[in-house]
Amino acid sequence: MSIRLGYQIPNFTYPGPATGIFPTIAAQARAAERSGFDTVFVMDHFYPLPLIGSPDEPMLEAYSTLAALAAVTTSIRLSALVTGNTYRNPALLAKTVTTVDVISGGRAVLGLGAGWYEFEHRAYGFEFGSLRDRFERLGESLEIVVPMLRGERPSVDGRWYHTEDARNEPRLRNDLPVLIGGGGERRTFAFAARWADHLNILCAAREIPRKLAAVRARCAELGRDPASLDVSYLGYVMIDENGDRARDLHRQFLLARGIDLRRLTERESAAATDRHFVGTPAEVAEEFDHRVLRHGIDRLIVNLVTNGHEEGIVELTGRTLTDLLAGR
Repeated sequence: MSIRLGYQIPNFTYPGPATGIFPTIAAQARAAERSGFDTVFVMDHFYPLPLIGSPDEPMLEAYSTLAALAAVTTSIRLSALVTGNTYRNPALLAKTVTTVDVISGGRAVLGLGAGWYEFEHRAYGFEFGSLRDRFERLGESLEIVVPMLRGERPSVDGRWYHTEDARNEPRLRNDLPVLIGGGGERRTFAFAARWADHLNILCAAREIPRKLAAVRARCAELGRDPASLDVSYLGYVMIDENGDRARDLHRQFLLARGIDLRRLTERESAAATDRHFVGTPAEVAEEFDHRVLRHGIDRLIVNLVTNGHEEGIVELTGRTLTDLLAGR
């Protein structure tokens, strides 16, 4: 696996009735497939995230959506960014992602994280627990789900999970890729160094050098060559050939969430927009080059939270970032 450029679909709030939601998602996935993206991701949430939408807005279940996307695409990889470990029994998760792999002809990626959104845990009746609990659960889950993806039959008698000779058939392969997402320098990065092919870092762009140093440290502790762990960065992109329109989309996006940049100090504004990349294709490429790539990350996952559903925007972004990465 080598995820170089991923496209995340973070919300499903589009004009028109609910019957149009999946066709709009499918159109974005197909556009990503033909414009340089190698992986398409969906959220594993039941409500839109607080800075993206309200709980009353649409959100489809991740793995049902990925299975449907497998039927309407041909080459692009499919993943959640990332699966909330607290929402599924790990043996069932192994079966689910392997089923998507079979349906798609070997294009699934398992993205996994500890889980963090307490509001939807309470709403849906999932146990949330402490941060320590969630990381303990993630550690036990990885001891089950990764061996099952590799054709092993794990028997685990843990605090959180129990399996007995858990089998996972059919499988197309024993090397289905594992991606871990998060920003935790001790536990998340250690899990990635032990189990994963890919780490997607969630952090402010200014924190990237420290995060990469922590990744190298966790790999060294486990005797792993850090070059064998792919690392990517997730950014929010507001792009348009008309830079003023892109900046207006950005302003409206922030205002809808109660953030008025005109009322913030320069420092507050920088913090509120740190993971945002806004403007014309040239401006977006320059921002990624200056704020992310120069620090040593050469893999990107992006979303188009404001206008990804508009015709031509996914293709424009794909061309822009494919050319940027090709020059590195």
